[in-house]
Parts: sequence; structure tokens; C-alpha cells
Amino acid sequence: MAALTYPAIDPVAFALGPLEVRWYGLAYVAGFIIAALVFRSLNRRWGVGLTDEDLLDTVLAGVVGLMVGARVGYVLFYGAGAYWSDPISVLAFWDGGMSFHGGLVGILLAGLVVARLKAVPALRLFDLGAVGAPVGLLLGRLANFINGELWGRETNVPWGMVFPSAPGSQPRHPSQLYEAGLEGLVLFAVLMVLSRRKRGDGFMIGVLFALYGIFRIFVEFFREPDVQLGFVAGGFTMGQLLSIPMVAIGVWLIVRATRAERAEGTGTGVDTGGATGSAAQGAAGPGPEEDG
Repeated sequence: MAALTYPAIDPVAFALGPLEVRWYGLAYVAGFIIAALVFRSLNRRWGVGLTDEDLLDTVLAGVVGLMVGARVGYVLFYGAGAYWSDPISVLAFWDGGMSFHGGLVGILLAGLVVARLKAVPALRLFDLGAVGAPVGLLLGRLANFINGELWGRETNVPWGMVFPSAPGSQPRHPSQLYEAGLEGLVLFAVLMVLSRRKRGDGFMIGVLFALYGIFRIFVEFFREPDVQLGFVAGGFTMGQLLSIPMVAIGVWLIVRATRAERAEGTGTGVDTGGATGSAAQGAAGPGPEEDG
């Protein structure tokens, strides 16, 4: 059966003595740096008023929230009880096992703390972070492809690939590249276009939630289910089940932000400050106005 040759790229980017630096780790670092630059640019364009020190605090909190949340999420959603017999292995980040949905929850919780400390509406802060988030998704999925993990289901399409670490010798969908394209490039392009002007608080994070959820549900039909779980509900995977609420929440946030923006435009004074409440809205000032 015709298939594309899987490019055997060394997962180790370079080594410094006994220290190995992997593409997967570099993807995280580069993703956060680019997202921080996008965050900084939008903060100025939208007139949110955060300082560079605020930005640094937000990024550091986001790193901690993402890493802890992604690991805990993997243990809870995909661990299938394996960690109960060896709880200390939960701390073994270097062995792999990170969940986007868990990381999303972790970074949102970290954002709530930062929003309260900085007296800025949480949804506004989330919107700033949402636009650059797909860059991290893009780089992360490319790193998954380099690692030869999270491969797709068997297929006879001309672009199928035989992944060395996958069972059998049948070509499979390069589903990591599908996700990189949809959840990364396409989602980033959409958010960048929408971010040209300040919108109602919660709009950008809503778009991130909704589109990521739709793209993830779609790609999961081509991705091999996690071997330890298989299909968890009929023909659905865990990734699909976790993405369905994201779509619903995302649509709700988009509708909410759009209605609030329209109401504010008619002079009704509707507060769009989001989760931190009216006190935080007042402290942040009236300035104009991610995706785990």
C-alpha cells in the first residue's frame, strides 16, 4: 500500500553534556514566548493598561498553571487508574503524559488569581491570552509528530504514514499534522483577524473554546484513541467528550460578549467585566478590548 515516508527526526534537538533538550520542551518555551509577545501587543492596542511587570507575572502564572493542570488532567482523564499504584510517578513530567483540557483548566485558574491581584476583569485577561494560545498548540502538535506519538487511525489515503512506534505496519493518518493545521494555524489566523479591534470581554476566549472544540472533535475521528482507554462512550473518545462542553461554553461566551457589546454601544452601561466583578472593572478602568 502506497504511503508517505515518515521523516525520522531525532526528538532530541541538541545535547549539552548529559542534558538533552527535546523539541517537545522547546515547543512549550517558544509557544509561551510568542504568546507573551502577542499578549503584549494586544494589551497596547486594546488599551488594557497592564504593565510589562504585569505581563511577566501573568506569563509565569500561566506556565505553572499549564504544567500542573496538564499533568493532573492527564492523570485524571487518561491515566486509567495506573497512577494509584505508583502515585510518585505523577511528578514524572519528563516521561510524557500531558492533557490539553487539564492544562486549559490550570491556566484559567492561574489567570483568575492574576486577574484578582492585578484588578483586571478575568475575561479581558483571558481574551489577551487566547489570541496567542494556538501558536503553542501548533508547535506542540508538531513536536508530537516529531516524537512519533498520538498517531492516527489506519487509512488508505495517499498521505498516510507508517509510524515506527505504532502497532502493525499499516499507514495511518498523520493526525498530529491535522491538529497542528486546524487547532494551530487556522485558529490563530481567525483570532488574529478578530483581534484587530477590541470586542466584548469574553469574545476571544469564547472563539478559542468553540473552534478548538469543533476542530478537536473532528480530528479525533482520524486519531487513534488512547490505548489505555479506547472508546469511552460508543464511538467517541475521551478527547471528544471533553471538547463538547468547550463548544457549548464558547458559544455562550461569544453570545454574551456580543450582546454586552451591543448594549454598551447603545449607552445602557451593561458591565462586561466578567468573572472578577464590578469592583475589579472599576479598578481596571474603562479601556477598550487563546485554546489546553
